[in-house]
Amino acid sequence: MQVKLKFLPEETITKARALYPHTAAGRIYFNHAATGPLSTRVLKAIGEHLAGRSAGAIDTYRTDLRIVISCRSAVQRLINAESADRIAFTLNTSDGVNVVASGLPWKTGDRIVLNDAEFPANVQPYYHLKKNGVEIDMLPAHDERITPEMIERAITPRTRVVALSAVQFLSGFRADLASIGGLCRRKNIWFVVDGIQALGALKIDVQEMKIDALASGSQKWQMAPHGTGFLYVTQEMQDAIAPAHVGWLSVAEPWQFFKLDQPLAASARRYEGGTLNLPGIIGMNAALETLLEFGIDAIEPHILALNELLIEQLRSMNEFELITPLSPEERSGIVTVLPKGEINPDSVFQYMAERKVDISLREGKLRFSPHYYNTQEEILAAIDILKEAVHRRGEK
Repeated sequence: MQVKLKFLPEETITKARALYPHTAAGRIYFNHAATGPLSTRVLKAIGEHLAGRSAGAIDTYRTDLRIVISCRSAVQRLINAESADRIAFTLNTSDGVNVVASGLPWKTGDRIVLNDAEFPANVQPYYHLKKNGVEIDMLPAHDERITPEMIERAITPRTRVVALSAVQFLSGFRADLASIGGLCRRKNIWFVVDGIQALGALKIDVQEMKIDALASGSQKWQMAPHGTGFLYVTQEMQDAIAPAHVGWLSVAEPWQFFKLDQPLAASARRYEGGTLNLPGIIGMNAALETLLEFGIDAIEPHILALNELLIEQLRSMNEFELITPLSPEERSGIVTVLPKGEINPDSVFQYMAERKVDISLREGKLRFSPHYYNTQEEILAAIDILKEAVHRRGEK
């Protein structure tokens, strides 16, 4: 199937690149699957907040909660949640997954479907449940892929959760979330998604995809500060989760300090516990509003078009084996290759870094992950440097 290339207009890319100063310094950054850069808007928002805390009003926590409200709304729009009440702020993906894993009412013999291509953030919280008699059904990812058919075959009468990344961190495989979500809903199984390698680059609609819970840090494709993220839960899943930890913000009226015997918040805010990371959330809000301004519906096709060009170039080189799936519907923002023969991946990676091309080295593989402000010219320039790396320093 031929991919239809749909790049952003040149004037839009020029506007976007102005927000990321590293682009003017000649750095080609294709490492958003690891850590995203902070835009000038993020810097400005955090800087103004910190300056005020230092020399201005200082105690701005309650007034700054308006930014918290704004950021919840931004997350809601990013994933098409039913309401902002379905969103809880977290520190990272692991934080959100742990709310689910530690809060569901597990029984000995209950089962969780996972796969062996997952990043540990989406595995360790579930493995920890083995001490409670919970069993893990670990699917082998055939050709880097996890399909609805594979998951359906793994489901048993005791399966309670299917846990899956929207995009696999190493291969870039993009799961068919809508089909898997529909399968889980029909079988009355919770569908819990790690969204960190998709959100900010690809469209995720939690309602359409029938996702019960979605956890994500925001420091990668969303390009927010480290230590920011969120958990989305449906009302039904929230009703099933008994929080393992609560704090003063978890209750219905947190500013009523001596009203101790009160219920938990009716919203997902019940999972937030204590004082929020306001500088981080203020930066996160600026990052998400920027992405929403440019529009995920326009960002996703541009990224996929860049990666089609990248794949075309990489496939023309005999020195690499493409790990990323070729099927268009299974592609994401990640393109990964395995060096063949005597090509030394560490040397290639180091050479590219010296030439100001940032990619990832993961498990002996080279991973490229461009974003919406990157250009076709940068793809071709990076390929030229990759060829230099192979010919000059890629051999053992």
